[in-house]
Amino acid sequence: MMRSRIERKGQQVMVMGYFRKGCVLEAMERYDDAVAAFQVALQYNPQSVEISKKIKRLTQLTREKKRAEEVENIHMGKYLESLKPEFSAKFGTAELWQNIFSFLVGIMESAIKAWHETGKVDPRVNFLLDEQKTQTDKYAPAVNIDKAFESPHTHNSCFTFLRQYAEESFSRAACLVTPKNIISYPQVWKGQGSRKWKLGHSDGFFVQFESPVLRKLWFVPSLAEKGRTLCRNPEALDIGAHEVFPRLFKESCLDIR
Repeated sequence: MMRSRIERKGQQVMVMGYFRKGCVLEAMERYDDAVAAFQVALQYNPQSVEISKKIKRLTQLTREKKRAEEVENIHMGKYLESLKPEFSAKFGTAELWQNIFSFLVGIMESAIKAWHETGKVDPRVNFLLDEQKTQTDKYAPAVNIDKAFESPHTHNSCFTFLRQYAEESFSRAACLVTPKNIISYPQVWKGQGSRKWKLGHSDGFFVQFESPVLRKLWFVPSLAEKGRTLCRNPEALDIGAHEVFPRLFKESCLDIR
């Protein structure tokens, strides 16, 4: 009996020790370590409702903390890593393709950050101007296109302007960003057959990359999570089926290097 009491006393000491350790780690916001400490405490006292609740709550806090870190630390360069061989093959010199790749990454990261902060992005086309040839006093690196999607007429008129702008500004690439919810035309998510939309009814925005030798298209879906508007991972789309604008640059043997 004495031995049994000693064992129970020892278990209580272990429970309290690990429980206090867990509380200290929780206060330091080291939630993973705190959960580990509480789990050890629970092994010594499996019936403890308080410890079980602690573990459940901290596990949820850990998920939320990791999600918040993902939101704050946007690394589109890693997400688009698989495109590097294609960019290298299409654009040639390392300096050129890396410059164009960085341009695309920067535009996408800025758009996602804006969406997280405000729940919207400004509809515009960003141009990668040629440092040597572009008249920078005449051509800006971005053009607003907020009226482009009101009708077939405004869409065609804007496209004509953008194509001329891309050529006359000697741009090497362009990247369009526009929210889905302002597009009255063309509603590219309403196609049938091979053009059928596969991403449901999610809100979000389009990113369309244009160059004389390569075109890409993504849709970035969004969702509401605990009162915040957050982006899911960009979904690559078939640009032939879902393009927001037709080809902005003349398809070329053009040497953009």
